[in-house]
Amino acid sequence: MSNRFRNSPNPDLLHVATLGRVVGLKGDIKLNLHTDFPEQFAKGATFDLDNGKTITLQSYNPDRELAHIVGYDTPETAKGLTNAKLFTTHEATRARCKLADGEFFWFDLPGLNVFEGEKLLGTVIEVERIGPQDYLLIKTDNALVLQEFPTTFLIPYIDRFVLNIDLETKKISVDGGIDLLEAS
Repeated sequence: MSNRFRNSPNPDLLHVATLGRVVGLKGDIKLNLHTDFPEQFAKGATFDLDNGKTITLQSYNPDRELAHIVGYDTPETAKGLTNAKLFTTHEATRARCKLADGEFFWFDLPGLNVFEGEKLLGTVIEVERIGPQDYLLIKTDNALVLQEFPTTFLIPYIDRFVLNIDLETKKISVDGGIDLLEAS
């Protein structure tokens, strides 16, 4: 699984980075990434800020995670952007970020139904990253909640548990999900 985008005030926008401290004398600014796709920070890429403004990248150094933003050429002007959040759209993300086979954007998974065999376990609410591991947060199916199972549970996003994801049928097939639900 790839790409972590969260904390957007607008569900159509994805929080991909937060601007940090200014570095150097030309207004370069540290990008604190909230995505697994640094390649989207290419020259000319535009992003919306949480204050409603739009910025354009003049350059990005992925080794140092430093960006230079068009029109912010001094440390003084760039400091005004410190702590601003950068947002982009789902469409721009799909255009800029290429997935390998078997990879999915986090924003594609909420709403998918989770099955073990033919048994519906629940629906993905969101994807969470806890430490180095990604987890599917599942809202337990009401029929199981009535059997006094927890209302939510986590499934680690690893091959041992997640067998298949089909975006067309909105179905995730898992193994061991019932055991995880019972242990929750």
